[in-house]
Amino acid sequence: MSESFPRLYARTRRFTLGVPRGFTISPDGARVLFLRTESGTDPVTCLWELDTETHVERLVVDPRSLDSGDEDLPPEERARRERSREQAGGVVSYSTDADAATAVFALSGGLYVTDVAAGRTRRLEAAGPVIDPRVSPDGRRVAYVTGGALHVHDLATGDDRALATPESETVTYGLAEFIAAEEMSRMRGHWWSPSSDALLVERADEAPVQTWHIADPANPGRPAAPQRYPAAGTPNAVTELFVLGLDGSRVAVPYEHEYLATAAWDSHALSIVTLSRDQKTMRLFSVDPRTGKSTLVREDTDQAWVDIVPGVPAHLDDGSLVWVAVADGGHRLFVGDRPVTPPTLQVRAVLDVDHDSVLFSASGDPTEIQLWTWDGHSLLPVSTRSGVFSGRMAGGVGVLTEQSLDSEGVSTTVVRRDGMAVPIPSYAERPGLDLRVSLGRSGRRELATAVVLPSWHEPGSRRLPVLMDPYGGPHAQRALNRRGGYLESQWFAEQGFAVIVADGRGTPGRGPAFERAVLNDLATPALEDQIDALQGVAEQYPDDVDLEKVAIRGWSFGGFLAALAVLRRPDVFHAAVAGAPVTDWRLYDTCYTERYLGHPDEQPEIYDKSSLFGDAAKLERPLLLIHGLADDNVVAAHTLRLSSALLAAGRPHTVLPLSGVTHMTPQEVVAENLLLLQVDFLKKALHF
Repeated sequence: MSESFPRLYARTRRFTLGVPRGFTISPDGARVLFLRTESGTDPVTCLWELDTETHVERLVVDPRSLDSGDEDLPPEERARRERSREQAGGVVSYSTDADAATAVFALSGGLYVTDVAAGRTRRLEAAGPVIDPRVSPDGRRVAYVTGGALHVHDLATGDDRALATPESETVTYGLAEFIAAEEMSRMRGHWWSPSSDALLVERADEAPVQTWHIADPANPGRPAAPQRYPAAGTPNAVTELFVLGLDGSRVAVPYEHEYLATAAWDSHALSIVTLSRDQKTMRLFSVDPRTGKSTLVREDTDQAWVDIVPGVPAHLDDGSLVWVAVADGGHRLFVGDRPVTPPTLQVRAVLDVDHDSVLFSASGDPTEIQLWTWDGHSLLPVSTRSGVFSGRMAGGVGVLTEQSLDSEGVSTTVVRRDGMAVPIPSYAERPGLDLRVSLGRSGRRELATAVVLPSWHEPGSRRLPVLMDPYGGPHAQRALNRRGGYLESQWFAEQGFAVIVADGRGTPGRGPAFERAVLNDLATPALEDQIDALQGVAEQYPDDVDLEKVAIRGWSFGGFLAALAVLRRPDVFHAAVAGAPVTDWRLYDTCYTERYLGHPDEQPEIYDKSSLFGDAAKLERPLLLIHGLADDNVVAAHTLRLSSALLAAGRPHTVLPLSGVTHMTPQEVVAENLLLLQVDFLKKALHF
């Protein structure tokens, strides 16, 4: 390998470049559209097509041939990519008509349309920099947002008109507000009707949301950027829905709840899902698009919170509702009013509905994510090997992606109606690491845990310093059966550590009770479980881990957990690297924080219990705080305020500010050197 792992890791965007993604299957199953860069180090994403009969791939859109110049994104698109954690450029998203014959996308703020069969792409005249273009199901028009206004462009005539324009600078039409995109995984704010004659459109007004300012101290000549940020306990954006007809009609769709969780419009219903501010009540409505009147279809309640599940609501051909809800202690798939999966199978997402079949992902073992179908009569496993799977399904054709500890990278296969498997190759770079990962259970709670040892280590030859490497927070996992999740951990192991990756209470895959154990306390269960996993690994590997030299590192919630560990349990943890940590949950956003801790005005003692500020005087171990100063998700104030509290308490610590860096670290040099600096800090802190 000509490059060091840290440099290659940075250049390849964590080895995600060159991996096929963003699949669309034509209704007849004859073609599959997908996104992929042309190499594992090429950041420019192209649109491709696979003919499922001939197995021939075709490059449909290469952004470099469109003379779009250097990528210059409007601020709203940069924000969308930050919310979706998009690290590549080029055609990073697209939409198609119902036949997958016409595709539209935005590139450097321009609006482009592609005739897929002919392979012809042209730029359309738009009213301004384009955000989130979506083609109508009949392929005749494109809806997009510019300047907060929702426009519709007629592909035949070139006519471009605004269906809705913002009444003030705080209003947008057709875009998901910050909370929806960051915390509810809803990246869109407009939906075409199946008949292509109207759109359901979100109107968001950020006027009630407090304004923070994201400064750039490295460039004092630049003014601070204003950022509307709904911190816990403060007002959210006001969202409304309207059905906007192409004939100029405007019908309001009123709802009572604070949050619009999602919406869907198919041939059976215009559906909206709303969520109360405390997230204990979710309602699914069917809406009459002519009048805006809503009919309650179902209501789900939970004493802790109700989960937003991707892919629902949906409908079978006969109109039966497809839904996911908690019942009998499990996340279960419902068809109509009937649960069709056992409570021991934790449903993660509905991936597609193809006529009378439902494709969904689920976990029996929390370290695995498998694919299943419900065919109207029975459950059938789609994936048959151990690993982490995802997929799509349409026209009787499936696309399966597979990752596991036994194979490198992501494998993508198209499965035709006749059962023939057609691979879609990945161009991702090879990491060049010899993975030594043992995945199992540890501790009293039998936590899903991965132990990563150096490739050169002889078992029992000597005890290695330990590096705990968790995320450890709700709605995310690290201990999964896939090689790609351990590349960074393996590199740290090669530097002389025994690395432990453990998923404690609050993480998904083990059922609602396990996830809801963090209600009203994001600190104690998460920290206890990291210690439980550490002790369990020490019992399993008594001659390989040194409990006198234990460090912990993490980013975001993992950063919070790392700082928490050295502050509250210095007897166990001897050094920490905390990247972009949440240090006081009053500074984090409404939807995420209040889901677990409630409203800060109503439960201030709960917020104090999960804050790091009260523990500042306890610091007696080396702590490195890292934070991007341009972070608009976990703002730099988290680290700066903790640093001030530590200084006031006379506790030495180290702060590494990253100028111009957001919550992600896509900059190649920054990402590379962050790994090197962390290793250097940890080795010095642990004296080896």
